[in-house]
Amino acid sequence: MFLVVFRNRKRADIDYAAYEADAQRMLELAQAQPGFVSFKSYTSEDGEVIALSEWEDEAAARGWGRVAEHRIVQTRGRETYYESYTLFACLDPRIHRFENGDRS
Repeated sequence: MFLVVFRNRKRADIDYAAYEADAQRMLELAQAQPGFVSFKSYTSEDGEVIALSEWEDEAAARGWGRVAEHRIVQTRGRETYYESYTLFACLDPRIHRFENGDRS
């Protein structure tokens, strides 16, 4: 598994309709990419967003990064959507799982 964590803050003057349209299109494109596993996004009370995407391997994640339409939207994001962001890429993250079984 290859995990990508995109931590970001939106600009105060963001065009949310344009952002949402681009975000939906990027999700559709990502889901169609070879090696895509999942995507989830969380927004904190202070507006910071954590977006997690899982890929089968690093090659799949890097392939997504090279998709032409994705690159165009990345540029638009830097120019008009984001105040700041940090991208974390994790090859074979250490994983610990817990699932509480039915105790009835």
